[in-house]
Amino acid sequence: MSRLALFDLDGTLADRRSALSDAVTGLCQTHALAPDAEQWLRTELVDRANAGDFARLKEAFDLGVPAAQLWQEYVSLMAAAVTCQPEVLEGLARLRADAWTIGVITNGAGDIQRAKLAATGLADLIDGVAVSGDLEIRKPDLRLFQLAASRCGANLAEGGWMVGDNPAGDIGGGHQAGLRTIWLRGRPWPDDLSAAHHVVDDVTDAITILLNETE
Repeated sequence: MSRLALFDLDGTLADRRSALSDAVTGLCQTHALAPDAEQWLRTELVDRANAGDFARLKEAFDLGVPAAQLWQEYVSLMAAAVTCQPEVLEGLARLRADAWTIGVITNGAGDIQRAKLAATGLADLIDGVAVSGDLEIRKPDLRLFQLAASRCGANLAEGGWMVGDNPAGDIGGGHQAGLRTIWLRGRPWPDDLSAAHHVVDDVTDAITILLNETE
């Protein structure tokens, strides 16, 4: 079994939910946006965000601020607000010390996802990253998994692991890619999806499973 471990970012390695709330609050305060605009943002950005969302925001609420400026401010606010627990960073460092190759495979816009990786310190601990916005394809698309492995200098044919919280995107995609899977429980599990190889409550538990893996 290859010592390749691919991780989802949002909701797995990093806490996007609280960061989103802080970033939206900050953006709305800066531009004195009305409560209905703030609620629109919280609804539209709940799963993901990209520059197009802010073009729609500007149009919907007739804002005088350029959409590109709003997007860049949001990216900066998210990078400042997103967190990764020290125990997660320590666990990834232990994996690297144990000769694991670590990749991140994430849906989202390239600029904001890379800003999160840099701000949390995760960028220093991974060998490669594949972001859906770079190719306009999303997990569970096999091509994104292939890209992630390639950017890590690995090959999916040699196997490996996928760790994430999204049943279809992370676990279903991992299965299609021929990877063993670890699911962070929380979201509803689809009836038609094959079970993950392991189920955990925290990504640190997943890292422990990987550290205990033997050839």
